[in-house]
Amino acid sequence: MSTLTMTPQSPFSSRFLAWMGERFPFANALLFFILYLATAAVARATLTGEIDISALDLAGCLVTWSFFLVLRIFDEHKDYQLDCQNHPQRVLQSGLITLGHLKIAGVLAIVAQLLWSIWLDRGLGQTTVAWMMMFAWTCLMGKEFFIADWLNRHLTTYAVSHMLVMPLIVWWLANLAVPGLAFSSTLGILMGLAFVSGFCFEITRKTKGPEEERDSIDSYSRIFSVSGAALIVMALVTTMVLNQAWLIFDLTDQFPIWAAVVLLIFWAMSMRQLVSFRAAPDHKGREKNEAFVALTMLAGYAVLIVVVLADRGPALSLL
Repeated sequence: MSTLTMTPQSPFSSRFLAWMGERFPFANALLFFILYLATAAVARATLTGEIDISALDLAGCLVTWSFFLVLRIFDEHKDYQLDCQNHPQRVLQSGLITLGHLKIAGVLAIVAQLLWSIWLDRGLGQTTVAWMMMFAWTCLMGKEFFIADWLNRHLTTYAVSHMLVMPLIVWWLANLAVPGLAFSSTLGILMGLAFVSGFCFEITRKTKGPEEERDSIDSYSRIFSVSGAALIVMALVTTMVLNQAWLIFDLTDQFPIWAAVVLLIFWAMSMRQLVSFRAAPDHKGREKNEAFVALTMLAGYAVLIVVVLADRGPALSLL
């Protein structure tokens, strides 16, 4: 059913799925699943030297997805008034669903994450504490650290403060995969990769073409100019790919040539697109920037998973 033909009397499932399609597409789940699986591979490789894959990892993927859903719901609450002004046609802003509906979905997701963490710990343990730390930071993000006006005037600091949740997410995911594991330098590299990747995508998303700029919405292209913001994204993409390579070096005795080729190809594609956008910035170019940066991020995590599995030899289990 098209959103153009929907009314508040349309089936709730259709209206909620329309909101998800607009603000939290199911296609994004692939990235969240791969983030969990990459973290699980790294955590298990550093702990035992071997990778065990089980049916429980499906639950890990789903609760990872549910946490990013909660992040989106927090943002929908935080930005509601501004989005009513700038995007009145959206499903939420047009009244097809309400903030109350999103709040119920968020509470259900939070309860699922907490109960799963407690079950893995068989009580209150490190996994649950990791979730509490992550969720506490998320709540502070939702309140914009109680300095919203100041943060909104300092967009780069805003992005850094919000991306600091990514290392906390990785620590929680590592504990979902291996409850009670000890921190390692390899896991620290992965946390750094998650931070850089998130920061890279955030800058990319808010580097806009001239026709997209609005006085009521800040962007990095307004702060640094389109050319400057594109150069920053190029530097961040390069840092992200180098971080991906560093992690693979750390986990394997010999860096596979095919892995280097894949990382280089996706890096080159992103660079080519960003150079093109810098020369002729527009709405379509910004969308392509997001797509290429996301693909480069996705490829890095996927290569990491394949390299670790190939190196350690997975043992499949249904328990």
